[in-house]
Amino acid sequence: MAGTRRDTRGIVEARELLARVRFRRREPAEGLRPFLEHYWLIDWDLAEPYATHVVPHPSVNLVFQRYGGEAAWGEVAGVGLELFTQKLEGRGRVCGAQFRPGGFRPFAPARPAGYWTGRRVPLAEAYADLGPGPGGAALGGAATAYGGSGPGSAGGAGGRARAALGAVGGTAGRGGTGSGGQEGRARRCASDLAEAVLAAGDDDGAVAALDAFLLALAPRLTPGAARAMALVERVRTDRTIRRVSQLAELEGVSARSLQRLFAAHVGVSPKWVVLRYRVHEALERAESAGRAPDWALLAAELGYSDQAHLSRDFTAAVGVPPGAYARRGRGGPAAGPR
Repeated sequence: MAGTRRDTRGIVEARELLARVRFRRREPAEGLRPFLEHYWLIDWDLAEPYATHVVPHPSVNLVFQRYGGEAAWGEVAGVGLELFTQKLEGRGRVCGAQFRPGGFRPFAPARPAGYWTGRRVPLAEAYADLGPGPGGAALGGAATAYGGSGPGSAGGAGGRARAALGAVGGTAGRGGTGSGGQEGRARRCASDLAEAVLAAGDDDGAVAALDAFLLALAPRLTPGAARAMALVERVRTDRTIRRVSQLAELEGVSARSLQRLFAAHVGVSPKWVVLRYRVHEALERAESAGRAPDWALLAAELGYSDQAHLSRDFTAAVGVPPGAYARRGRGGPAAGPR
């Protein structure tokens, strides 16, 4: 693996955000790298509220968060179909795991990736009813499998994460719908896990807690997941791929088979992925250019038939037309997402 990304693709007005928060990316444990892009950690202490906007990647995220004096909580955030907006104020912290597109299914194999799309599911709910397998009853042995003394003992963040995971897993796969007591126990253990991640004294502690939780899910790289991840990465890095039919031809398969694969493992269609990466590139070009990009030329480079089609997709994803966005980036009048 090539290490964590350093770009700001998807972040609207990235310079404005990074001037207000402390943002870091960290690599996961080696055994998780085939599935994860990176961990991301954000802390802030703001005198005035700030609304951050992100054009989502075709990725599932596992997110642990605390805003102000609220209790910590965790959730599975499926691929977002709309512009994501979050108001930041006071003090807070968010730690997340961004999965590679197609990489989350091995951590919750009982459900297709499309199940999570457009949803934000509390952690206890996401893992309390998945039944037997890595996402369900097998979690019950996590605390034992990762127990012991030393840095990973129950006294550290990693140990607390493992203990919480084992308890959450113990509520799954027992048959029936489960009692209210079991559901309450799952919620408490998920909350304990969120505290373990967010209350770690440093980034290493948070990373250790995230590693412990995800490794205990025992992900298995299936041929379908591996192929889906490889195809999305090809779309992301090969700018000559501009249509689904082109990707299908390069892969020697039908467009319909690609659609089925993406529905099962990515959660969005291959067309959505192609368009999203186009918008990400246009957004980054608008952010980084010292002057406004040549939008007609950029539209041609990204495979659009004309500038109007690029403007339409950009406006739908970001909330403002590309020209207005670029002007704001150069100190022009405010034109934030509507």
